[in-house]
Amino acid sequence: MAPSFLSFVSLYGIYLRRCFATSGLTSQFIDIDDHTTIHLWAPNPDHQTPQQQKPALLLLHGFGPSAMWQWRRQAQFFSPHFHVYVPDLVFFGDSTTKSKERSEVFQAVSMGKLMEKLQVKKYHVMGTSYGGFVAYHMAKLWPEKVEKVVIASSGVNMRKADNMELLQRANVENVEEIMLPETATQLRTLTRLAISRRFTMVPDFFWKDVVNQLYSENRNEKLQLLKGITLLAGDDSCKLPPLQQDVLIVWGDKDQIFPLKMAHELKEYAHCTLGFELIGKKTRLEIIQNTSHVPQIENSTQFNNIVKNFLCWSS
Repeated sequence: MAPSFLSFVSLYGIYLRRCFATSGLTSQFIDIDDHTTIHLWAPNPDHQTPQQQKPALLLLHGFGPSAMWQWRRQAQFFSPHFHVYVPDLVFFGDSTTKSKERSEVFQAVSMGKLMEKLQVKKYHVMGTSYGGFVAYHMAKLWPEKVEKVVIASSGVNMRKADNMELLQRANVENVEEIMLPETATQLRTLTRLAISRRFTMVPDFFWKDVVNQLYSENRNEKLQLLKGITLLAGDDSCKLPPLQQDVLIVWGDKDQIFPLKMAHELKEYAHCTLGFELIGKKTRLEIIQNTSHVPQIENSTQFNNIVKNFLCWSS
């Protein structure tokens, strides 16, 4: 591994932290119970006044680097309009637990406890990819607290057949080879699936730096998280009542992790493999052209405006 002063990833991480700080967010650690500590970027409670009351927005990142690498442009854009909360999910970034739980339901419960500890009574939730799974469960568990839901590039309707098709597109045998790359070649594969642009001229030492800096920590625990996803297992969570909230689905038209057909199925049919309704009828789908699995990064301007209009529109 290159020394941090020679690492582009380390230097860019410093820039990201400054972006969050200049957006009015501070790095905080919250013990949500005796077992779990969550790191997040959030408004400084000492600097808030009654005149600064704004709606709350919780941003839940996908499988991969920590939250600040995935939500920088959203933190900057939404902070003037919302109290923005950007946590690292458990085992990502600096969030840790002694619990043996590894499902996205556990992540949802942890995020719910976090918002309770922060004394945020009502909030919107936006989750991308794996974070969309967590947002979905939060909306189910606390319909009285979660107001509106944004599911971005997140196949909450994913079936085992969809998982097999993903492995075929990536030409790998196991999903961890995609979601938890250990080599430059594996990271190139993930990038090809997740981003519409091509990076053919990027040298291997850069990809290795990214793998070492952003994908090496808590690898065993993250493997357990992948295996612990209950939605993919098709369990009885689908039997819960459908989401009561207004839901916005945002997708990139070139997504190869969760292809666009899954977004249409989620919007039009809203049913899981057992035939139970997943998200209800108050659902809107927005497709962002020429983007893949991370439209919030590839076309942040359009993405942010779509989400803002949805959140600010009175139903």
